[in-house]
Amino acid sequence: MWISPAFAQAAATPTAGAGDFFVQLVPLFLIIGIMYFLVLRPQQQRVKAHQALVAAVKRGDVVVTGGGIVGKVIKVLENDEVLVEIAEDVRIRVVKATIADVRSKTEPATASKTDDDDKK
Repeated sequence: MWISPAFAQAAATPTAGAGDFFVQLVPLFLIIGIMYFLVLRPQQQRVKAHQALVAAVKRGDVVVTGGGIVGKVIKVLENDEVLVEIAEDVRIRVVKATIADVRSKTEPATASKTDDDDKK
């Protein structure tokens, strides 16, 4: 006999191969899930946080651009641009998307003591 009985019996069950295929896909799905939670999701959260940071830039904030220029926002212009003063009487227009960080945010203006004294 040329074919052993064990080899001939394995060929008789065609559904055994379908279960093995799905078992082989489980590690692939696990790798995709791990990559999503460790890489893609945190990156999406950082992008949303940066967009919120850039949208909240206002006059008086000290910002750092993507090129490393540190300056104070003088004016928020149209078309997603800001006017940044990087030195005394040196102002540049910067696209908001290139702002990498906001170092110090200004607080909203409140009534000062001199204003309170004038009212009395």
